[in-house]
Amino acid sequence: MSDELLIYGSYGYTGTLVAKTAVDEGTSPVLAGRRAEAVEAQATELGLNHQTFTLKHPAIIEQSVSHFDAVLNCAGPFSSTATPLIDACLATGTDYLDIAGQIDVLESIAERDNDAIEADVTLLPAVGFDVVPTDCLAVYLSNQVENPTRLRLALDGLRTFSPGTGKSIVEGLHRPGAVRENGEIRDVPPAWKSRAFTFDGADKEAVTVPWGDVSTAFYATDIPDIETYATVPEYANTVMKRSGKITRLLGSTPVQKALKSLVDTVVSGPTAAQRDQNVARIIGEVETDDGDEASAWLQTSDPYDLSAQTAVKSASRVLDNEVEAGFLTPGKAFGPDYVLEFPGVERRDIDISD
Repeated sequence: MSDELLIYGSYGYTGTLVAKTAVDEGTSPVLAGRRAEAVEAQATELGLNHQTFTLKHPAIIEQSVSHFDAVLNCAGPFSSTATPLIDACLATGTDYLDIAGQIDVLESIAERDNDAIEADVTLLPAVGFDVVPTDCLAVYLSNQVENPTRLRLALDGLRTFSPGTGKSIVEGLHRPGAVRENGEIRDVPPAWKSRAFTFDGADKEAVTVPWGDVSTAFYATDIPDIETYATVPEYANTVMKRSGKITRLLGSTPVQKALKSLVDTVVSGPTAAQRDQNVARIIGEVETDDGDEASAWLQTSDPYDLSAQTAVKSASRVLDNEVEAGFLTPGKAFGPDYVLEFPGVERRDIDISD
C-alpha cells in the first residue's frame, strides 16, 4: 500500500489503531489530518510519510488526494468530513472508504452511487465495527430464507467508547431513533421498542437504537423492514425514553459544544488491556411473510481492534481492484463470510425450531 493509501484522521483514537495495524501488516500508508503537530509526531513514530490539510478548501483537498488510489477516512464526526472528501475523490478518481456508522451519513453516501459509477470510483463506507460484522451477518441470514422481509439485529458488549465515538453519540442526542419500514427510514422515539435477546444463555434487555444497519442492511439485502437493538441497563432505558422531552435542548449549539468539550476531557478510549478483555456479541433474526425464520449469533473481538483490522483489510482489497465502482456495503462487497477472516470472530446458527 506504499503511497497508494491515504489515511485521513490518522491520529484519532481509532485512526491510531488503524495506522499501527497497517504498519504491523507490512504496509506504508501516508498519514494525514488537520493538526500538523499530531500527524507529524505520529508519522515520525511509525516511519511513514504524512500530509497536513483541512477540509475547508475543495481545491486543496483535491490536490491532496489526487496522488492516491484510495482514501480511508477515520476523522469524525463523519457528518462533517465525509462529504468534502467524497467530493474530492469523485473529482480525482480516488476510491473512498471510511469507518462511519451514522445513518444520515451512510444514506448521503448511498445517494452518490450513480456519481461514483460515472467517475469509476468505489464508495465503501462503514468498514469498521460499524458495520462490518452486522452487515455480514445480515447478508448471511438473508441467504438462509427465500424473500426475507424483516430483519432484526441486536448488539451486546458496547461498553467503552473513544472520544470520536463519544462525540458522535453527542451529535445524535437530539435526534430521534430510526427504523426502516417498507424500505423507507422512519423516525421513532428513543428506545421505541424493547425486548429480551438471549446471549450465551442469558436473557438481556435490549432497546431499539439507530445503528448504521438501518441504512446499510437495506442496500446489502433488499430487506424492507429493519430494526436494530442494543443491550442497555434498565436505568439507561428509562433515560433514553425520557430524553425525547429535551431533544431540542440537546441539539442546541451551546449544549453540543459543552458536551463535546466534556467528552474531550473525560473520554480517552479503552486501554489495550481493556480491549484484550472485551468481546462483542450480535444476534440476527430474519423472517418472511410466509413465516419462515432464521437466526444466527456472531461473536467478535473488541470493536476497536476489529475496526482497525477490517478497515485495513478492506482498503487493501479495494486497492487490489476487488471491488466494483459505486456505493457498496462491506457485506455486499466482500460477502457474508468476510468477517470470519478476522481473529476472534465466530458465527453459529441458532435453532429456532421450538
